[in-house]
Amino acid sequence: MARGSRHPRPASRRRCSSCTLVLSVFLTLSIGLLLLLSLGILALPVNTKNASKAARRIDRSAYEMVKGEQWTELLSWEPRAFVYHNFLSKTECQHLIELAKPSMEKSTVVDSETGQSKDSRVRTSSGTFLRRGRDKFIRSIEKRIADFTFIPVEHGEGLQILHYEVGQKYEPHYDYFVDEVNTKNGGQRIATVLMYLSDVEEGGETVFPAAKINSSAMPWYNKLSVCGKKGLSVIPKMGDALLFWSMHPDATLDPSSLHGGCPVIKGNKWSATKWMRVNEYKV
Repeated sequence: MARGSRHPRPASRRRCSSCTLVLSVFLTLSIGLLLLLSLGILALPVNTKNASKAARRIDRSAYEMVKGEQWTELLSWEPRAFVYHNFLSKTECQHLIELAKPSMEKSTVVDSETGQSKDSRVRTSSGTFLRRGRDKFIRSIEKRIADFTFIPVEHGEGLQILHYEVGQKYEPHYDYFVDEVNTKNGGQRIATVLMYLSDVEEGGETVFPAAKINSSAMPWYNKLSVCGKKGLSVIPKMGDALLFWSMHPDATLDPSSLHGGCPVIKGNKWSATKWMRVNEYKV
């Protein structure tokens, strides 16, 4: 009878162990590589020529449309008022100012009897109007306003650019009309978007003295001027847009939309106003 011999370990089992070891090493190295990439310790090679072109495009875009974080803030329900932060870019603000400068004149108010403009002591700024759709910048801004307010571009008047120097102001007033003359074209003014084209060192707030809100509870209350503390106030900040409604949702006029521009104490103030009508406003 033949003596029994020891059976060697099958070759397939050795190969399986080797595969498991290689796979484990590969997975360990992959996880380590991903960790180094995520931490920024390693970086994948890139085409420097294409990367530099992309960087130039980003830099140029950043220069043309410098904006901070965009977000909307509810200020009040009476009146309905909201601030769209960083609505305009710095480039857009500067463009509107430069476009308006050659034609700036002493600001006027609308005569409720004739519908014509007239001088008034309640408004001491200088201003001019920029026709609706005048250039690509204005068309872009007007489209953005329409998206923000859900009011068609065709319902908007031209942009009014205003400049307030030290001491200049606009006494509290309503944007809606109480006569039939001024509502023949487009009907009543339903809402206003006031865009700030510059920062103001001190003063120049937009104040709502009839707002039904405890304005002293606002976080920025202590930064306001004496005039600004007379009601709900918005501090001018370049690029921000203030939207407020002159009419209630039931189409009645809202007396709490009374508002004014506080005197500029230090620096100067540039702004752009867009009034929206109930119906199409023909220009």
